[in-house]
Amino acid sequence: MNNFKYEVADHVAIITWDVPEKSHNIMSWKGFEELSELVDQALNDDAVRGIVITSGKVTFSLGMDLKILQELGNFANDPNKIYQSILSIHEKFRRIERAGGDHKQGIPGKPIATAINGTCLGIGYEIALSTHRIICADTPQSSIGLPEVKIGLFPGAGGTTRLARRLGLMASGPFILQGKTPKPKDALMANLVDEVVPLEHLINRAKEWVLNAKPEDLIKPWDASRETIPGGKPYDKQGFLTFVGASAMSAGQSQNIYPAVKSALASIYEGFMVPFDQAIKVEAKWFSKLLMDPSSSAMINSVFVNRKVLENGARRPSGVDRGRFREIGIVGAGMMGSGISLVAAQNGLKVNLMDIDINRANDGKDTIKNLLTKEKSRNRIDNEQFNRTLDNIYLTDSYNDLKSCQLVIEAVFEDPEVKSSVLKQLSSCIPSDCLVASNTSTIPITSLANHLINPERFIGMHFFSPVHKMSLLEIIRGKNTSSQTTAWAFDFSRLIRKTPIIVNDQRFFYANRCIIPYINEGVSMVGEGYKPALIENASRQLGMPVGPLQLIDETSLDLAVQIANASQSALGSNYEVSDSDRVIYKLADLGRLGRKAGAGFYEYDSHGKRKGLWAGLMELYPPISQQPEITIVKNRLLLTQVIEAIKSYEEGVLGDIREGDVAAIYGWGFAPWSGGPFRWVDNTGIRQVIDMCEFYTTHFGKRFQAPELLSDLLASGQTFYEFNQDVS
Repeated sequence: MNNFKYEVADHVAIITWDVPEKSHNIMSWKGFEELSELVDQALNDDAVRGIVITSGKVTFSLGMDLKILQELGNFANDPNKIYQSILSIHEKFRRIERAGGDHKQGIPGKPIATAINGTCLGIGYEIALSTHRIICADTPQSSIGLPEVKIGLFPGAGGTTRLARRLGLMASGPFILQGKTPKPKDALMANLVDEVVPLEHLINRAKEWVLNAKPEDLIKPWDASRETIPGGKPYDKQGFLTFVGASAMSAGQSQNIYPAVKSALASIYEGFMVPFDQAIKVEAKWFSKLLMDPSSSAMINSVFVNRKVLENGARRPSGVDRGRFREIGIVGAGMMGSGISLVAAQNGLKVNLMDIDINRANDGKDTIKNLLTKEKSRNRIDNEQFNRTLDNIYLTDSYNDLKSCQLVIEAVFEDPEVKSSVLKQLSSCIPSDCLVASNTSTIPITSLANHLINPERFIGMHFFSPVHKMSLLEIIRGKNTSSQTTAWAFDFSRLIRKTPIIVNDQRFFYANRCIIPYINEGVSMVGEGYKPALIENASRQLGMPVGPLQLIDETSLDLAVQIANASQSALGSNYEVSDSDRVIYKLADLGRLGRKAGAGFYEYDSHGKRKGLWAGLMELYPPISQQPEITIVKNRLLLTQVIEAIKSYEEGVLGDIREGDVAAIYGWGFAPWSGGPFRWVDNTGIRQVIDMCEFYTTHFGKRFQAPELLSDLLASGQTFYEFNQDVS
């Protein structure tokens, strides 16, 4: 046995999940078999009165091994094979649930409890749901639940059926349909777990329950002679109303574009109308169908598989020893500098937060303290973590205090002259083996490197705001950046738990190069007389988290003006002033600079909360009488991003389309259902995308011209992922 350990203590079998050479437990096919065999061994041992399933890791489980999902996905042409594979998991969990007994025949089984010692997600929680008691340790950093919908799936190993029957549709909805994963005490309040106890008492409490369980404690509600589902079944009056409301609510929240949400609802609806053993077959049917859906497959591959591949170093330069970081410096204590300091300090690094004005440095640490206070109030961190993080942050106003750092990140105002001045001063103070990075989102790294003594040790690190929430980190190699510097920047990104992509240097790099056209297209449509509400609603129906007008308000219009001016300066006569520029300049002249000014494309109250689109916008730009179909608006917003992503790959900014898809989803929220711009092209079809480009070029301008690479792929008969498969 490799994945699970077995011992008997005080007539209780302790089955400990402890996958070797892994920091966290993930479930494999072998793991399923081992767990089932050990449960059977305990059930067949007369000396064993009950079972406790727990973990030998800090966490309980982070879910399924991605190889299982890949293998099931490869069975797309054989749906019955997928279905039978899922049913085999159901059978194993059903044996755990029955525990060797037969309640209908009056044959008692043995009590089985799950002792959750840390984060328990996905398949781990589905195992717990199949046992008779779920006892959880009171560890504030842990999360409990079923986040599968976030990767294009729904809980398919009985989790959907069991949790919906345990809580009812409405109470289970946030966890099945939205993938929420609460902390232990919140999970107890939501009835996801049965008890929360101190970590040091966890196993003893689980053993105590097992040894004192009564026969009725082993009968799940769905195995009782007369099952009652909270909230009612679909054919009950209350149940009917609940399903109608849930369907409308989920459609509104998901814009009806995520097949996992619809499949989960269908599984619950149909499952509620039949006995439990039939219901889990219904769940297996819908889960199998979902695995064959191109949208779900796209999400799984980008959000789950490719993200993990990239985090594991697929694009890290080979042959370079791992970088070691103990102490870093951050120059600039504004929003970005404070955010980077926070995530570094949380991950155990000593952080020297520097600003030329020590009062600004103090303000930066106050910002960090306020963020930590919010985390503590939500039970996401405890007092020890709160104090340890703050204690890791030191304030200074002197470059000399950065001499002992292995990495210094410049995070000052996005202005080439300001950054150049900082880098010059920094270069003369730090040791020659110290890495230097610029947190820039637009300025070419190679030009900034000219101000450093050792340009080969300089790199770009584009963090996304807010830093403590956004998982992507865009690492930008300048022309002189060494492989060692690139590899160590990657190592730092993983140390602070970010998902890195490595791109080559060019103005705006990858993420901003794609998001700026999206914003510009939305703003241009305002100038063309499209109703602002149509533009914003179309973007949400497309799957974008934020409409282009809201996004520009959030980032500020003066920044947009600054970027437009910088682009004009860089491109000279090659720059074409667009409808977007004219609208932005007009609103900036009116002082409507976005949320920070309390006025932009939207109106805001005194607390900065959006009240609605600014009515004056349609006075400045009167709507045309014949508004376009919403599909036109959606395609314009989508294509402008896709085309720019393809050009980035074509021009060598991107070296791997997997990075392009992962970054699009995690960097700016590009339609997650699509799997990213390249996956969307492959699933839509090269010919169809070229035809779309031709249509939109004819009607809306040459910015929609199809990149040459699309024609090359069409001629070769390849998809992007076939073309990219040899990338190392």
